[in-house]
Amino acid sequence: MKYRTLGRTGLKVSQLGFGAMRLPMRGEGNDQKVDRERAIPMIHRAFEAGVNYIDSATMYCNGDSEVVVGEALKGWRDRIVVSTKNPYYDNDEKEWFANLERSLKRLDIDGIDIYNHHGISWQRYEDAVAPRIANWMRKACDQGFVKHICTSFHDGNDALRKIVDTGYVASVTLQYNLLDRKLEDGIAYARENGLGVVVMGPVGGGRLGARSETLESVVPGIERVPDLALRFVLNNPHVTVALSGMSTMQHVEENLATASDDIALSPRDADAIEDHFRRMRAMADLYCTGCEYCQPCPQNVAIAKIFERYNYGRVCGLWETARSRYLAIGSNQWDAGEKADRCIECGECEPKCPQSIPIRKYLKEAHEKLTGAEMPSGKP
Repeated sequence: MKYRTLGRTGLKVSQLGFGAMRLPMRGEGNDQKVDRERAIPMIHRAFEAGVNYIDSATMYCNGDSEVVVGEALKGWRDRIVVSTKNPYYDNDEKEWFANLERSLKRLDIDGIDIYNHHGISWQRYEDAVAPRIANWMRKACDQGFVKHICTSFHDGNDALRKIVDTGYVASVTLQYNLLDRKLEDGIAYARENGLGVVVMGPVGGGRLGARSETLESVVPGIERVPDLALRFVLNNPHVTVALSGMSTMQHVEENLATASDDIALSPRDADAIEDHFRRMRAMADLYCTGCEYCQPCPQNVAIAKIFERYNYGRVCGLWETARSRYLAIGSNQWDAGEKADRCIECGECEPKCPQSIPIRKYLKEAHEKLTGAEMPSGKP
């Protein structure tokens, strides 16, 4: 296992981290709990191979993730860097500390190494963290319950630079992968200013876990897309840790093999990936740049989201991912909107498109390719 310094925390951490968000589960619905007989051996296998960074949060795995991490830490605590998160941003100091105390109890530890504000944005920092919650976090540090103040992050590059410039946090956990590179500049800025950079979703939240003839041919010798995705993230010199949400022992073994290499990718490999994705981005932009000028749709059709998912298949060759993500539209708060079969072909969207995309035509095509069902005409 290879190790890197986590910014100004000074901690030496494994370049592969164990993300405890997707542990194997048992049961149904809200009664689901982590399958300990599978999960704890997975975590121990990672520890034995040198992984010394594990990340959880209060709500992961129906609130059971921290408990299982605590159980897995028995006999390992002094060798493992523990990260978790506090999602509270309201006004009650007691409630914020109750979250902290709950995490300490679940993890069964005296202090949390990396304690994150969960899902920060610049507005959230200005409205809640700077005026009050930062004071509570510092108090927790003074009391020895928190060792390093950190944050997970969901915003843009400008917001990331502003948060870095406050000097408040020691590391940041954020989204970055082959399909989502928008924070690349901010990641470099964070690292150059002394922050540790922990990447969540290096395999795109599972999007890059599927077969793709398009991506499997990019780098000679790398035949698995998840292997390529993890190597891509680790090859960024500004990234400290790539957190992988492992849910099977096979995932653990495959990720350990990748992260144990001396060099994640050669310069020639990195150039090949860059050239390939430059061509893919250009191809995707021919269909949709995601600007959303076409919205709102009178039928609430999620046009940009549909084309994004269609491009997983058409451009990246990730057809399994494309189909599953398309079918998820309308099923939860993160996939709000309607699928393409709700289009009535009114045409309001097309004059708004700066690229003059024949949206109605491509919506039909996307629906048929992603469901295998012909879309009936929606004209009244």
